[in-house]
Amino acid sequence: MSATVTGSLFVVSLVAALALAHRPFGDYMARVYGGTRHNVVERGVYRLVGVRADAEQRWPVYARSLLAFSAVSILFVYAMQRLQDRLWLSLGYPAVPDHVAWNTAVSFVTNTNWQAYSGESTMGYLVQMSALAVQNFVSAAAGMAVAIALVRGFARNRAGTIGNFWVDLVRGTVRVLLPIAFAGALVLVAGGVVQNLFWPHEVTTLTGGAQVVTGGPVASQEAIKELGTNGGGFYNTNSAHPFENPATWTNWFEILLLTVIPFSLPRTFGRMVGQVRQGYAIVAVMATIALASVVLTNVFELTSTATVPQAVGAAMEGKEVRFGVPGSATFAAATTLTSTGAVNSFHDSFTPFGGMMTLFNMMLGEVAPGGVGTGLYGMLVLAVITVFVAGLMVGRTPEYLGKRVGAREIKLASLYFLVTPVLVLVGTAVAMGNQAGLAAMLNGGPHGLSEILYAFTSASNNNGSAFGGVTVNTPWYDVALGLCMAFGRFLPIIFILALAGSLAAQAPVPESAGTLPTHRPQFVGMVVGVTLILVALTFLPSLALGPLAEGLS
Repeated sequence: MSATVTGSLFVVSLVAALALAHRPFGDYMARVYGGTRHNVVERGVYRLVGVRADAEQRWPVYARSLLAFSAVSILFVYAMQRLQDRLWLSLGYPAVPDHVAWNTAVSFVTNTNWQAYSGESTMGYLVQMSALAVQNFVSAAAGMAVAIALVRGFARNRAGTIGNFWVDLVRGTVRVLLPIAFAGALVLVAGGVVQNLFWPHEVTTLTGGAQVVTGGPVASQEAIKELGTNGGGFYNTNSAHPFENPATWTNWFEILLLTVIPFSLPRTFGRMVGQVRQGYAIVAVMATIALASVVLTNVFELTSTATVPQAVGAAMEGKEVRFGVPGSATFAAATTLTSTGAVNSFHDSFTPFGGMMTLFNMMLGEVAPGGVGTGLYGMLVLAVITVFVAGLMVGRTPEYLGKRVGAREIKLASLYFLVTPVLVLVGTAVAMGNQAGLAAMLNGGPHGLSEILYAFTSASNNNGSAFGGVTVNTPWYDVALGLCMAFGRFLPIIFILALAGSLAAQAPVPESAGTLPTHRPQFVGMVVGVTLILVALTFLPSLALGPLAEGLS
């Protein structure tokens, strides 16, 4: 069977599985976040942390709660790493250096999971389980909470509150992420992913050499790593390691995990605003962009014009033979279209245009379907910008879901959109303009620029995947990328919550003959167009100097 046919079956089966999950899973999440009753586990958590579960919050209080929780989480994860050598199950590893600990703490709390270290030789089991894996749950739940807060902003009328952050955080963790991650871990164990607390042991290789093999609680971390669009691998080679991703079908299952919540949340949105067709419009935009990206990435990797790829039939450099090009290219597209950052191949070895697609996916803002929660609220911001542009074209005050998009709303939406490009482009420029940034580059020319651009794009978009070819485990890069991750996560969240509060306080605007229908294919096409144009205008010069220049040379 040809690689093209295999790849087509791989993608079609994924689309079918996501389509089957979209409605029931989206409806379930709508019930989770729209309900008023708390189960016994949730009530216990609320008593433990002193939360009044039935008290709602205005958007500034909601934002302060999220920021305070994140700040405490960063301190906890940092302290666990710095004290690792004194902890149980440390495996004899020393304390993590301060700059690496800072970078890692910010990375996991911001749902980026950028890793400037080799997991199996740096982190003990307790740090992996109680610090990193815990953040895989709660950072994902925090992103979902922000998305739900924005949805409430559209759904509520003349309201001063947008929900309770602590309730949304706990419900997302307990009712959505935990049960699915538990089931997913069992499936992965059945597929050959390791799950143990064995001490690393030395084995003799076929050539007579010695190699240390590290086990660990891998399956439990792998499941939430993908489900929560986190991406932090237990091993340095991430999902290319056979202990994390042993077979073609586990590769398919992991892609399903990392896309199922983002593709189902539009249904939740439609149910909560009382217009299911609006959710279909949003998921149609996501699916259109995602399918185009997956197809193009596969085409660029299967039809490379270079001499060696033509001789072997595809660009196999940097790819696992057990996955092949389709399984690797589809995974690469999925992980950069979402905010996952997991990799089962090395993007630095992709063809110039294939590597460009992974960059472009993140530059879109990771909205197709995006991260858990972040993809939905990013896409809703683009919908707001689209109705504003359409309103200017016909001379009407723009409206979306019965809410006017005035000066305050469009300013917040614009600020949200501008944060990431500023961080990416300024960060790349600073790295290329100072000795500490240049000294870490292993390649020059357009490819070297692409590697630096990818690092700052990945960090600022809270993706976490790496292009490679840059020694980022240095104090300068650890601090710089850590700052990009923090600003790239929390500034947009503040703007989103402010937008949610502004929308919730509005009175509904009745539809009229001049109201733009936002559930039809015309609007879907407009949102796709606005998304692509905004990204093209912002990032085309940097892409032209990097992957485009390399591919056309």
